[in-house]
Parts: sequence; structure tokens; C-alpha cells
Amino acid sequence: MLLEALEAQIEHDTRNALEEDLGSGDITAQLVPQDQIWKASVYTSDSAILCGRNWFDAVFRHLDASIDVNWYSADGDPVKPHQVVCTLKGPARGLLSGERTALNFLQTLSGTATIAHKYSRQVDGLNTRILDTRKTTPGLRIFEKYAVHCGGGTNHRFGLFDAVLIKDNHIKLAGGITSAIQRVREKSSGKIEVETTNLDEVREALAMNADIIMLDNMAPETVKKAVVMIDGKSKIEVSGSIGLPELSQFNQLGIDYISVGALTHSARSVDISMNIKS
Repeated sequence: MLLEALEAQIEHDTRNALEEDLGSGDITAQLVPQDQIWKASVYTSDSAILCGRNWFDAVFRHLDASIDVNWYSADGDPVKPHQVVCTLKGPARGLLSGERTALNFLQTLSGTATIAHKYSRQVDGLNTRILDTRKTTPGLRIFEKYAVHCGGGTNHRFGLFDAVLIKDNHIKLAGGITSAIQRVREKSSGKIEVETTNLDEVREALAMNADIIMLDNMAPETVKKAVVMIDGKSKIEVSGSIGLPELSQFNQLGIDYISVGALTHSARSVDISMNIKS
């Protein structure tokens, strides 16, 4: 994950989100006197893993640097229904104008962190890690991968540039797994992961000394056979529509990684509200 880019991404995300919401200005906030100071409490209605504090803070920093935010929970902390996670104090106009945008960030990031936590909890004590994927919202990948990390998941490659993953269409166009791996090795000395869909492809990837072999959409019984065949010679990743109900069928098989697209493409936002009072 590109942690060094996180701060710049937060600034980018919050500026764009505020521009989208405010446009030429917040009309209804003008009903409140400019010098009026209010307080606010932010609380959850759900049990969740909190995530998104930096984005939340940046929203109000852009609107009015005099707004003070006091947090009671950190990113990655579990929170309970009706728990106050932070309080704010500052000019009422700024609180009103930033409320929805700040909550949108906090709700969305917390939703992704929460589902990542649910999956990661199922492999506690095992040598298996839950991975995210590139099935992310366009333009918000670092946002969502950060949330996966806060929830206890592990980030897979960030994009196409930082790791080699030879998938089914690459294999078709290259003329097979052997040819695909040979071509990659001509251009890169890094680790190679290759996707397989049956045991014959596993044998071929193993013969080519692939560093990671992905077992894609294989039934648990087939995965068991593949694990025996690989016998520790390569790392093993299992992928393919594995939900929480299916996870128990795979998490005891000696697999290194289980990749789950649902961490980012199917997370439900956490219900978080702000109560403003004078």
C-alpha cells in the first residue's frame, strides 16, 4: 500500500468532495449568524470498526481551521451503538456545511474496515491472511485499502505497476502459463503470481516455479489436493466469491492468502450521525 501518498490523497479527496457538495456556496448555512459558536457530537448507531478520522478532520480544516475536533476513538478501534466517537466545537456555519461530507467519509471507510474485521477475525490464530483486491471504487483505491488495513486485512498489490499477477486472460493471450511466466521473467525479476483454475494448471505453475499460485474458483476438495501438490514450494492464494459463510471451508486448509473482493466492492456504510447543539 502506498502509505506515503496517503496525506496527499486525503487532501485531494476532501477538496473534491467539498467542491461537489458546496458548489458556489452553502445557501441554508447562511441562515445562521456567522459568529455563532456551536458544539456537536458524532455517534454511531451500529457496532463497527471506526475508520476515516483524517478525512473527517480535513473536511472541517478546509472549511474553518478554528473548528476543534476531539476524538475518543482511533482508526481501527471497535465502537458500539450510541457511542460518541468525537465532539466538535466551532462556528456553526462550518459545522453545518461540513457535516454530510465528513460523515460520508467516516461512514464509508468504517464500513470497509468493519467488513475487513469480520473476515480477518475468522482466521485469527492461523497463518492465513485476508487480502483485498483491485475491485475498488475508481479514484478511491487508497481510501478503501487503508480501511481494509485498519480492519485487520492485508493489502494485495496496489495496482498493475507494483506486482505481477498473471490472470486467465493474460494466459490465453500468451499461449499458456509456461509462455506467460517466461515472458514476464524476460522483463521483471520480481515475484510472480499466477492464476490457476484446475490441477493441471497448478502443476504447470509449480513446474515454472511461480512464487504464488492462485487457486481461483476451486471447490474446497480441489483446493485440498492442490495444497498437497504444492507442498510448500509456492505460496497459495485462494480466490473466487468467498463470502463469510464459505470462509470456514477454506481457512483450515493451510492456505497463505484468501482474497476477497467484497471487502471493497460490497461494504455497507456504517450508520453514523452528528448532533449539533448551540
